[in-house]
Amino acid sequence: MKDQTAILTINKNPSNLKLLAQFLGKNGFQTLEVSSLEEFDQALAGAKKIGLALVDITGFDRSIWERCELLREQSIPLLVISPRQSADLRQESFDHGAHSMLIKPLVTKELLGVIRHLLEQ
Repeated sequence: MKDQTAILTINKNPSNLKLLAQFLGKNGFQTLEVSSLEEFDQALAGAKKIGLALVDITGFDRSIWERCELLREQSIPLLVISPRQSADLRQESFDHGAHSMLIKPLVTKELLGVIRHLLEQ
């Protein structure tokens, strides 16, 4: 499945976005990287099949949740990445379509496990 679909990675920080894309590429995944809400919208409207979205909410305003809702409407599994742990943020993530949530700094083994699980669904 990972050869046929891309993982949409959303991160406001271009350096972190590049690192995540490199890490995923080394592990055999194709990625589509976006760093703005406009690019997010273009990716959702694009022709490339998206199998999973990794959304780092850091630096985005509340409108990021509207895009997460669009992912849910398109049945694209969503993993939210956050710089902090809180019950309210976790609940908000799930309310807007997240299948899982990871807290930074990411544990690569855990990240790969969640990605593989979500892509198999």
